Amino acid sequence: MKTKTDSQWKNHDLQVTSCKKCPRLVDWREKVARVKRKAYADAVYWGKPVPGFGDRGAQVMILGLAPGAHGSNRTGRMFTGDASGNFLFPALHKAGFASQPESTKPGDGLVLHHIYITAVCRCAPPNNKPTTEEQNNCSGFLEQEVELLNHLVGIVALGGIAFITAYDLIRKKYGDLYPKRPKFSHNQLYAWPQVPVWLLASYHPSRQNTQTGRLTEAMFAKVWSTVNQKLEELK
Repeated sequence: MKTKTDSQWKNHDLQVTSCKKCPRLVDWREKVARVKRKAYADAVYWGKPVPGFGDRGAQVMILGLAPGAHGSNRTGRMFTGDASGNFLFPALHKAGFASQPESTKPGDGLVLHHIYITAVCRCAPPNNKPTTEEQNNCSGFLEQEVELLNHLVGIVALGGIAFITAYDLIRKKYGDLYPKRPKFSHNQLYAWPQVPVWLLASYHPSRQNTQTGRLTEAMFAKVWSTVNQKLEELK
């Protein structure tokens, strides 16, 4: 039998995938889906807002920036089909959070454990740069996901914008945390006695960061080790 939560998730995902609040992003995502990249000329692109996915009983949310034009915008699943995902999922698999080290498309057998993956924006933005207004237009979806994840205890923010968004979301829900927002720092954990959700910052696993060595496999592994340590504290 489907529970009330099942219907809430279904309604949430429908709201996400049918959203057309941002004309610039609608035009861009649909243009990319029509024109395509040469390597994916025969692919049928998703070309719509991308919903989050993963364990709906997750304790930890992974928050990225936005779908990749030829990654999630093509496959319809967050961090799937591009270089960022190719760096993320092996790390999640090694840490015990993913059933396999790759994510190629929905239905490929991937199962996430204790993890739900989503993003600040649900549409692929030109040059990977959503405007502040576009980020704000998506904020309601993220707030809904936080409410639906009944066992949420932590957020891993991938990149500066995700960190700011997550921090402001926690502050909005639970009240003032610090006199001012802390600075982003890789693998820095932020936790507050009066708040049931911690925040962990990480560099985004973008091609730019991983190919330049700003984010290495070892550095990323430490992030997921920190997550495992926090979850162990709950046992």
